[in-house]
Amino acid sequence: MAAQNPQARLLNELSQALIRLHKALLDSERLSYERVHGRIESNGAFLQLVLGDCWFAWLRPLSYSITKLDQLAETNQTRPSAELIELLDSVRSLLTPAEEGEGFARHYYDALQRVPEVGLIHAKVKMLLGPRPASPRRKADEN
Repeated sequence: MAAQNPQARLLNELSQALIRLHKALLDSERLSYERVHGRIESNGAFLQLVLGDCWFAWLRPLSYSITKLDQLAETNQTRPSAELIELLDSVRSLLTPAEEGEGFARHYYDALQRVPEVGLIHAKVKMLLGPRPASPRRKADEN
């Protein structure tokens, strides 16, 4: 079996961590939804809610990011493309919780406060993402 290039390995680890994060968020939201609306009868019914109900709409940007990351990982490039760098920056921004925010940032903040597993996975994802790289423009400004 051929050795996986470092970028592909990192993208695979990041994808797996994001999938675990997504699942933890879905599980938490399912419990919250069921407290308000009653038990969801089946996994199929739950999937339909996730895809179409506004309760779960805030999770869709994360779903999209995971899908896009997996697509870019399949290209098996050895160097990050501009599209990949942009996606990773977008994920960094997306996973920035905001107590006073709205949309994903606010829901994510709430989930981090109430679900310990989300906090643990969040830390792993942030470690895999690393710091936001300096943009070429910012580097030029520093010189």
